[in-house]
Amino acid sequence: MRVAAAQARCPWLDSAAGVAKVVDFLQRAAADNVELVAFPETFLSGYPFWVEQTGGARFNDPDQKRAYAAYVDAAVELDGPELRTIVEAAGDLKVFTYLGITERVRGTVYCSLVAISSDGAIVGVHRKLMPTHEERLVWGIGDGHGLRTHQVGDLTVGGLICWENWMPLARHSLYAQGENLHVSVWPGSSRLTGDITRFIALEGRVYSLAAGALFSYADIPTDFPFYDQLAERKSRYDGGSAIAGPDGQWIAPPVSDEERLVTADIDPAAVRAERQNFDPTGHYARADVLHLQVDRRRLTTAEFLD
Repeated sequence: MRVAAAQARCPWLDSAAGVAKVVDFLQRAAADNVELVAFPETFLSGYPFWVEQTGGARFNDPDQKRAYAAYVDAAVELDGPELRTIVEAAGDLKVFTYLGITERVRGTVYCSLVAISSDGAIVGVHRKLMPTHEERLVWGIGDGHGLRTHQVGDLTVGGLICWENWMPLARHSLYAQGENLHVSVWPGSSRLTGDITRFIALEGRVYSLAAGALFSYADIPTDFPFYDQLAERKSRYDGGSAIAGPDGQWIAPPVSDEERLVTADIDPAAVRAERQNFDPTGHYARADVLHLQVDRRRLTTAEFLD
């Protein structure tokens, strides 16, 4: 099977342009016989880049409030027209798609990873378990509902978002479901993906695919509250998309500063071969000593009994 990371420039806070870009990369993937493609963290409609650069923790700061409101307005809903267009395109082109989104639920935004089948249906929505550092000023905390794998041809595929890929039990929950392709999505930085992509491959004896975006502060809309402070800054978000094999060796080393599909042809038989001497949730596990319990209920703040 051919798989790919879509390393693309993020149309920040512009959901319409973001949808068009996703569809364009799906068409490129289909033309290259790619059967699974992953887009970066919150590719639609953007990562909250401004928070760490502008004193985002200032309480009741009017500009921070306006920035947050703009971010919520640009986010997308699961049943909205943006995802509907992308789901239809994925189904028409027969490409299984992992898409990072800012998911709006009333006044809260979640960092979510949506799994879209090649039949054109949303089959999973994973909300980031724990936003990292300043992200907690913007995103809600997720739950275990989306800790699920999906069957794509002969592959069992799972995905995690950014630093939750460093959470051993989150990874274990996917390995235990038979995962043999692990997808990690990132805001876009080769310094983030260089170590963890190969580590996951070796630990899980899985193919490991990382998808990161490109971003320039010059892409910030001119009416955004902190545009003047940010527009001239140099961005550290250079992509870093990469693919490692189940032996931990690079198939596609991290790619920087280039907008393109990062592709690889992978074979599940290579996973089985590497598990001859190590399978972390199979013959090398000790279920009598170590056991993980995962709560996959979608957490809600109210239960109504009518």
